Amino acid sequence: MNIIKNRYWYFLISLLVILPGLYFIVITWRDTGAPLRLGIDFTGGSLLEVQFEGQRPALAAVQEIYDEFSTDAQPIADPLVQSLGTNSYTIRSKKMDNDLKTKIVTEMETRFGSQVTLLNFTTVSASVGAEVTRAAGMAIAAAALAILFYISYAFRRVEHAIRYGIAAILAMLHDVLVVLGVEAMFGHFFGWDADALFLTALLTVIGFSVHDSIVVFDRVRENSSVYRRISFEALVNHSIVQTLDRSINSQLTVMFTLSALALFGGESIRHFVIILLIGIFSGTYSSIFNAAPILVVWENREWRNWFSRKSETI
Repeated sequence: MNIIKNRYWYFLISLLVILPGLYFIVITWRDTGAPLRLGIDFTGGSLLEVQFEGQRPALAAVQEIYDEFSTDAQPIADPLVQSLGTNSYTIRSKKMDNDLKTKIVTEMETRFGSQVTLLNFTTVSASVGAEVTRAAGMAIAAAALAILFYISYAFRRVEHAIRYGIAAILAMLHDVLVVLGVEAMFGHFFGWDADALFLTALLTVIGFSVHDSIVVFDRVRENSSVYRRISFEALVNHSIVQTLDRSINSQLTVMFTLSALALFGGESIRHFVIILLIGIFSGTYSSIFNAAPILVVWENREWRNWFSRKSETI
């Protein structure tokens, strides 16, 4: 099985997957001033979780109450209302104070004729949201640097050890772009907001991506001391084939579990699970079809021939 032979097709597939996401990121940035639709964890706002004693009212009826109580001082119209269990709602809106929260809960009891239990009320200021955004960016940057130093040290006895770290980071960035692009598309079409759970999913995807890449690279390192007379391209291809079953089986186990959670886990975690599912699939793909082929392209310095072949035919 010659996987490396078709490496440029794999790069093209990655590009075709990433480009639509970048398009929607640009659109979202143009409309909102941010690359994604950000939830209250990043922009600031209030989270209200309520439980109804009997059958919960229609989602639109809850939104209507928020619209009626919205003022210029506290514009809470058009909240994001999500199901939480069978008789509860999670409601995200712009920031409101305790007095307004009490009025809304009282109005719910009056209008719907049902006792309303307040499960949770959380308010996040815009400054805290900005701090979370900065911390997220710093976490990803720190993770990239740590990965580079660790892999370079772990592979220090292999020629051009730093290439392995850079290839792993490039594969990781591929997965980050896929996840961000998918989130931008979901935000555009379904109104999904990126929140703290999305950030958790993104960081988890980074961990899975790097882990898979290291598995392949480690087999390349082991085989480099055994198969000394074969080309580097054949060595990398043989290493990928050896780890292919392990990588696919390990990720399928995770993906089956996440698929079950996405179907039956409830509305409150569905966003998180779907993003994690897509990211882990992307991580499996990038570790096999992007990270290791990048090493071959770098070793052969193939970029020197990308344009020369074209010029020869002219």
